[in-house]
Amino acid sequence: MPTLDDILEHIGEFDLYQKRAFFVLCLLSAAFTPIYVGIVFLGFIPEHHCRSPGVAQLSNRCDWSLEEELNYTLPNGDTFTSQCKRYDVDWNATELSCINPLDFPTTYRNRSSIPLTACQDGWLYDFPGSSIVTEFNLVCEDAWKLDLFQSCVNVGFFVGSISIGYMADRCLPESPRWLIAQQENDKALKIIKRIAKGNRKKLPPSMQDLQSEEEMGDKPIPLFLDLVRTPQIRKHTLILMYSWFTSSVLYQGLIMHMGIGGGNIYLDFFYSALVEFPAAFILILTVDRIGRRHPWAAANLAAGAACLITALVPEDLYWLKMTAACIGRMGITMCYEMICLVNAELYPTFLRNLGVLVCSSMCDIGGIITPFIVYRLADVWHELPLVVFAVIGLIDGGLVLLLPETKGKALPETIEDAENMHRQGRPKEKNYISPCSNLRCGN
Repeated sequence: MPTLDDILEHIGEFDLYQKRAFFVLCLLSAAFTPIYVGIVFLGFIPEHHCRSPGVAQLSNRCDWSLEEELNYTLPNGDTFTSQCKRYDVDWNATELSCINPLDFPTTYRNRSSIPLTACQDGWLYDFPGSSIVTEFNLVCEDAWKLDLFQSCVNVGFFVGSISIGYMADRCLPESPRWLIAQQENDKALKIIKRIAKGNRKKLPPSMQDLQSEEEMGDKPIPLFLDLVRTPQIRKHTLILMYSWFTSSVLYQGLIMHMGIGGGNIYLDFFYSALVEFPAAFILILTVDRIGRRHPWAAANLAAGAACLITALVPEDLYWLKMTAACIGRMGITMCYEMICLVNAELYPTFLRNLGVLVCSSMCDIGGIITPFIVYRLADVWHELPLVVFAVIGLIDGGLVLLLPETKGKALPETIEDAENMHRQGRPKEKNYISPCSNLRCGN
């Protein structure tokens, strides 16, 4: 009796039908790009300071340059003070001079003793365009609302993936392998025939006799407890959950941190986005030659080290700082692609969909907290988020080495198969898992 691998080899494992489905899924995935990276442009935070009534009129009367106006009217101190506080001074007072206007006779001994007040009349932004920050003044005491804005997006992803994510998969052609494991052989045969027709192949009668339901025994029902019941699958689940979390935090975090870097945001984003192409190319070259585990660990270590280098390089070495940041994004892009592949390969057939669903939900958890890591820690030290990213990435680089290598091994079909994957397994019989395997692309 032919196996499913024999049938797929005959009708085409990655032929016209699968390529068409894969292309459609890629187009659907492209729609999410503005959601993830749009915050860089929509939430751009330009240089800003308090609007003080009367300053503009005094500046015009005294013919000050912008530099002189800021030097005379902004309080000295840290960034928060200069951006979120203003002198409690009546700038419309006629006795103010054009040279050191704050030196007029008062009860204050010096400029540092003049009381400060909050920005009651709004802010002025050194930016010709607009963003949600400038439109709604999401700075200073209201800066946390920008974090909440992006976090709410990922909360939506998390709730959607848990509540309707599993059901949404049913809109795509289901996996014959999964259907056979669920004892739905008639449905599996229909999809196999559809794949054969799409690939312009004929399915001979000898390959239409799938294993009967009576021979299969009781069909397994996936349970959340199955993800942690046995030692090896429990280890896989915990490491994969952390890896999804790491990939999300570093990928989104590096993009958000670039938005507050102070350089040309458009060129910086363009340069860093270009490295995703070589990341995919390197993955294609290594995944079936070297394996999954070592390139994955190397990509994590490269991303973590690049984040640390970016944090420690001084601002005057901009080219080195930008190069390290691009390497970091290339490394974490490879990690993102690799975990989509490996996650599905480590679970038995009946548990595969649930395993990917649960583990990938940590991606959304990471996305929820990433804005707070980037924007709040940057207020303490601009490069502190990168140090946090480095630690998270380096830890993940070590953890993925504890996972079994899946190159050259058949997909596990039972709990026992998955538990024995760390041992030398039987050769893989040309199984194909696409980078979007959690969407069950026609296999």
